[in-house]
Amino acid sequence: MRYVVALAAATVLLAGLAAGCGGSGTKAPTEVVLVTHDSFAISKQVKAAFERETGLRLRILQAGDAGEALNRALLTKGHPEGDVFFGVDNNLLSRALAEDLFDPYEPAALKSVAPRYVLDPQHRVTPVDHGEVCLNIDRRWFASRGVPPPRTLGDLVSPRYRGLLVVENPATSTPGLAFLLATVARYGEGGWQDYWRGLRANGVLVADGWEEAYTARFSGAAGSKGKRPIVVSYASSPAAEVYFAGKQMAQAPTASLEDGCFRQVELAGVLRGARNPDGARRLVDFLLSPAFQADVPLSMFVFPVREDVPLPPVFRRFALVPRSPLDLPPGEIGANRDRWIREWTGVVLR
Repeated sequence: MRYVVALAAATVLLAGLAAGCGGSGTKAPTEVVLVTHDSFAISKQVKAAFERETGLRLRILQAGDAGEALNRALLTKGHPEGDVFFGVDNNLLSRALAEDLFDPYEPAALKSVAPRYVLDPQHRVTPVDHGEVCLNIDRRWFASRGVPPPRTLGDLVSPRYRGLLVVENPATSTPGLAFLLATVARYGEGGWQDYWRGLRANGVLVADGWEEAYTARFSGAAGSKGKRPIVVSYASSPAAEVYFAGKQMAQAPTASLEDGCFRQVELAGVLRGARNPDGARRLVDFLLSPAFQADVPLSMFVFPVREDVPLPPVFRRFALVPRSPLDLPPGEIGANRDRWIREWTGVVLR
């Protein structure tokens, strides 16, 4: 027995000595892995620029929607599947920080980002983009019927708009959660449930996710057979409709309503236990570089957080930039999110 223990100890000692001798047997990492959600996109030329500048291959591991991707990252925390996580937003941020998912890192380019997007003073996460969640309307539907479109959240409980609204379930959809938070921010703890009771009485339709709500239920989406002319989507959705139509338009077929928009900020962080922490920091730097930030609008149809990066013409002309979007502190969201979703479910679905 002593012989076996002694032999095992010697083996461990020799292995440790071999690992520490000169480092000649240790190979530098050749890739960096980005863990993210299915909506992440980067153009080929921008991805190639990162690989050319760093000498690292960028491997992208997509893991469902934002909530699913975060859950997967939390299940592997400390022993992550990648080096950087991108896609945690202000609505889920407190959960990621409480679980100690990230190592702190402050990129130099953060000085070019407006302070309103810097949500963690410890710099465990870095803001990359923002995309306000807003009500969108089908212009043609309202014009053809001579019905004035709604202008405010309060309008949606009017009998005039009965059966016209489709929203996403906040338990399964990030824009759905953002819209729920918008109603909490607007009406407060004492009024948001009554507002949703009014929406339910007025025939609101709940879809599981954005894809179903926008492309299948909303009448204004290109190629859609949907019948509802009001949907919860994004401030950039009208610009996307014009861009993908591939032709000149004087006016987008859809419009975003400024009242009720809720700010959604997406962030990235170096995963604790990353195999390539140096490469991870270089990737976070790159996510704030002018090249990537300029790529964001037409790759993911959200807005860059750098204020010195110009927007493409289709964004400048057709995307809404809300002047004062609704917002809630991440800590308040984290403390109440699950309860709000349970209460919403009790009001709207049961």
